[in-house]
Amino acid sequence: MLWVLLASFVGSFGAVLLKSGAGRLRFTARGLLVNYHLSGGVVFFLLSSYCFVRGVRQGELTVLYPMVSLGYLWTLLWSKLFFGEPLGRMKFIGLGLILSGIAMIGLGSGLR
Repeated sequence: MLWVLLASFVGSFGAVLLKSGAGRLRFTARGLLVNYHLSGGVVFFLLSSYCFVRGVRQGELTVLYPMVSLGYLWTLLWSKLFFGEPLGRMKFIGLGLILSGIAMIGLGSGLR
């Protein structure tokens, strides 16, 4: 379970780096190669995938996969911190629904 939680955390940084790199994107061979934010985002997503695979090897996919959606929590925080994106009521309601869904799946699987 810790591997999957780490995967969601690392993946959220990947999303931040991809957004940051997208703002600097130049559609040339050199522009793509020297865009360290974009490259870093891809590396973080690969690392996130590695952590996820390590996590699901020993656990129930039906319990662990929904935990990946915790990345939305981290991404919400990073978006506010790094990009100054607004946090509205609907975003918090959506986040609450995601967290409620994860809790219900966990409780429904005997995870306590």
